[in-house]
Amino acid sequence: MIRRLVPALAFTVLLTGTGATFAAPFCDGSTEGFSFGFSVGGRITEDDRNTFDLMHLRQMGVDATRVERWNGCIRAFVRKPGGGEEMQFFEPGSYRPVYSR
Repeated sequence: MIRRLVPALAFTVLLTGTGATFAAPFCDGSTEGFSFGFSVGGRITEDDRNTFDLMHLRQMGVDATRVERWNGCIRAFVRKPGGGEEMQFFEPGSYRPVYSR
């Protein structure tokens, strides 16, 4: 629990110095999936998982350029229609959007 709070607090402190307010999203991973206790092949690497998440989000219509796991969530860098990118957060497993408050 403490490990998850430290990055969120550091991120919040960085942004509050600029006058912006941002509450970091938090995902507990409860929709991540399940395991049968056996596996076929080796363990999935972080790059493989990010590639899988990127492909899944693109199939859902999210124009993401890259993704990574952050604070238990999937953090996606998404192209904006007018140009540039914005960060969007999704729940692992269900790929539902996570909104910060």
